[in-house]
Amino acid sequence: MSNLSPFHLAIPVDNLEENRVFYRDVLELSEGRSSDHWVDFDFFGHQLVIHLKEKNRLEEEAINPVDGKQVPIPHFGVVLDMKTFKDFSKKLIQKNVTFIIEPYIRFEGQLGEQATMFFKDPSGNALEFKAFDDLTQLFAK
Repeated sequence: MSNLSPFHLAIPVDNLEENRVFYRDVLELSEGRSSDHWVDFDFFGHQLVIHLKEKNRLEEEAINPVDGKQVPIPHFGVVLDMKTFKDFSKKLIQKNVTFIIEPYIRFEGQLGEQATMFFKDPSGNALEFKAFDDLTQLFAK
């Protein structure tokens, strides 16, 4: 896993400027190239692109119960080291981000123990950030 390739993910947003501010100022991601219809961001070393597109929102969100919490489907995010996760979650709390699932330790004391948190961008895209004390447990069964 030491030579991971950066991923590229493009997601729809229904208000480009509102989401640009969210990803740039709230999540503190560096902005790359842009046009009047899309913006690139450095998403912890990966390329995230927000594209302006009217989005059909589902009347009822899809969820999946995990560890007693209601996890939104779909969602995306990145695995951070534990220090970065803790620092990042503190910043989000200070910026009054509304969490779907507040930062906590999932599967505590079990194989695959991890820190996790979920929240949405202004267009309703669900994000999950997680961290492991032991990254070798990322795919542990």
